[in-house]
Amino acid sequence: MNVLTPARESWLIAERDLRHWRREPWTPVFGILFSIMLVLVFGYLFGGAVALPGGGDYLAYLLPGMLALSMMFGVESTMSAMATDSRKGITDRFRSLPISGVAVPLGRVGADLLNSSLQLAVLMAGGLLVGWSVDGGVGDVALAVVVLLWLRLAVLWVGVFLGLTFRAEGALTAVQVLVWPVGFLSGVIVPPETMPAWLGAVADLNPVSATAAACRELFGNPTGLTDGLLAENALVMALIWPAVLIAVFVPLSVRAYRRLGA
Repeated sequence: MNVLTPARESWLIAERDLRHWRREPWTPVFGILFSIMLVLVFGYLFGGAVALPGGGDYLAYLLPGMLALSMMFGVESTMSAMATDSRKGITDRFRSLPISGVAVPLGRVGADLLNSSLQLAVLMAGGLLVGWSVDGGVGDVALAVVVLLWLRLAVLWVGVFLGLTFRAEGALTAVQVLVWPVGFLSGVIVPPETMPAWLGAVADLNPVSATAAACRELFGNPTGLTDGLLAENALVMALIWPAVLIAVFVPLSVRAYRRLGA
């Protein structure tokens, strides 16, 4: 076997998932519409009541946060897909083939990342249509997109591990419920500085907060930060947190895949 074989095997697995989405596009479409709905609800119903530390337009603050939150929400769909394949015996059929142990989870991650890129482009275009403005340079905007997809990549590996480890229907429901407090206990909707001190410190440590803050800086939008951990280190933290998650969950996912049926 040559070194390109696992990559080629992973692409074949990814193509299977992409074909499934072409036949049934409702899951990614619903995800996009749901994110747009959140922007409209928070931006237009509650936005007038939010004052940002350091000043600035709330909608410009909100949009990068919503982009980061939409990247985090990928954990449930990936977990659901992996758990469903496992319950139906599809994963067992893959394991019976002479392919690399990393090919199936990597293929799933690759397909989800391509879908996420399309979702991100649609959300950014929708944000521009509702009045969001980007003042950063082309290079900064491109880096912001990379930072968002970097978080998504890490979250996808978390979803793969959870789907291979907790395959019951109840486990998916539990993760769907827990994603909300984890996502909102961050700087996505409101600046951590407006929270009680202990809660703001917890929100600062949320990887979604780091990604949102870094993207606000790169897009040239208000950060809502005047002090604290992220005020000077947002981009560094936005790169480190996903790297840590990937370093932990890639080997755990491969191990969980290889142990299926053992």
